[in-house]
Amino acid sequence: MDQYIRIVVVFVMITVLVLGVVWFFSESVNNLSDEQLLEDKQQLEQALMRACVACYAVEGCYPPTLEHLQTYYGVQINTEVFTVKYEVFATNLMPDITVLVN
Repeated sequence: MDQYIRIVVVFVMITVLVLGVVWFFSESVNNLSDEQLLEDKQQLEQALMRACVACYAVEGCYPPTLEHLQTYYGVQINTEVFTVKYEVFATNLMPDITVLVN
């Protein structure tokens, strides 16, 4: 009977250990995913700003629409992941660009 209890205790300890390792791995993967999403968002914001400046340098005015940047300056937006708010005040002022995670 004493050996049976030891086997059960060892089994429970191993099960808890394995579940702990699985949980730790899962949390690590989630944190990496969140960090990657933040980095992707920052890269999109920078790409949009650079394309706006390039447009101003080439055309003498900032792009009138987000579609203009996509069509003529190669900006690609993953609309399943990001929403871009693009507001133009005047052709000689930098547009207000906000990137949101869906």
